[in-house]
Amino acid sequence: MANPSVPRHVLPLLVLAQFAGTSLWFAVNAVMPDLQREQGWDAAAVGALTSALQLGFIAGTLVFAVLSVADRFRPRAVFLVCSLAGALCTVAAWAMVRHYPALLAWRLATGFCLAGIYPVGMKIAAQWYTRGLGAAMGLLIGALVLGSASAHALRALSGTLPWPSLMLGVAALAAAGGLLLYWGTGDAPATVARVSTLQWRALGVIWTDRRVRSSVLGYFGHMWELYTLWVLVPLILATRLQGTDLSWAAFGVIGSGALGCAVGGWLALRWGSARVAGTQLATSGLCCLLAPWAMAAPDALFALWLLVWGTTVAGDSPQFSTLTARNAPPALVGSVLTLANSAGFALSIVSILLFVALARHVPLAHVLPWLAVGPALGLWALRPLWAADRQPVA
Repeated sequence: MANPSVPRHVLPLLVLAQFAGTSLWFAVNAVMPDLQREQGWDAAAVGALTSALQLGFIAGTLVFAVLSVADRFRPRAVFLVCSLAGALCTVAAWAMVRHYPALLAWRLATGFCLAGIYPVGMKIAAQWYTRGLGAAMGLLIGALVLGSASAHALRALSGTLPWPSLMLGVAALAAAGGLLLYWGTGDAPATVARVSTLQWRALGVIWTDRRVRSSVLGYFGHMWELYTLWVLVPLILATRLQGTDLSWAAFGVIGSGALGCAVGGWLALRWGSARVAGTQLATSGLCCLLAPWAMAAPDALFALWLLVWGTTVAGDSPQFSTLTARNAPPALVGSVLTLANSAGFALSIVSILLFVALARHVPLAHVLPWLAVGPALGLWALRPLWAADRQPVA
């Protein structure tokens, strides 16, 4: 990592805590097949519950950004409080899971709590790793990606694990992650002093700072593609697989993004974060365009296409966060990252709703290439940082 002063245990604890905390995202999704069978809910329930959590996350990130929570208070304390609160929301969701409106409300609240886990974890990493941040972010966000994929693995195991155990287990895992980070690490040395007033500048710096604007717009292009692909992966695989085989394949495709994050972080030490982000964004965009051919290709090429896509569609995310954290004013890093997350997830909801609606009426082979709009615009926005990334400074 090129940070000899950072204790060796800090990064593993950060990664474990991030994985544990963000596992809340998928607690209900993993047990939805069981709940649909028991309660008679239709397929739209999954989309509504997912959107409720995403909306809660957007609301939370907006509030956290406007109030500068991650910059005014100790980040690891914020992470702990939000992990415990998110765990309690999941326990409440378990207790009221058969009351659908209440379940929606608790998932909305869980999303709000996640605003103090995912972006704040990146803030903590940025404090510790003033050098080698791209590699640290690669492992940190790789943990989030693996957590995203875990929902499909849990579905594959649901025949042996009862759904209440899964929900309560995820709640316990999230609480343990918050405690692990709080008690296992201290405050980063030589960090910027916490601010004591609201930092409204964070709302404008994204547009007024050319380098921050470049990385954030590139991130928006990435977010147009990422979560929509993750939602559509089961539909793509359903053209060839079903049942447990489909669930394990979805876990493999989405989970491969963790490898893209980790390898991308290692390459960023040598190539620079902008070049790694741009290369992965271009590759995933090409995978979008190849969809009409790949959907009809032999099984081996079909699998290779999905694995490359799954690896690169998530692998650029840590480097966009690294670029934003590196270029934002030090006192505003937490708020700028949080605000960028909020806008990015809002854009992802628009993309998900649009492409899911299109997929009901148009063959996937003709829908998927339009996802390339995001990577194309993201690459255009990233040009200033790509040109400036002459030396590896990750």
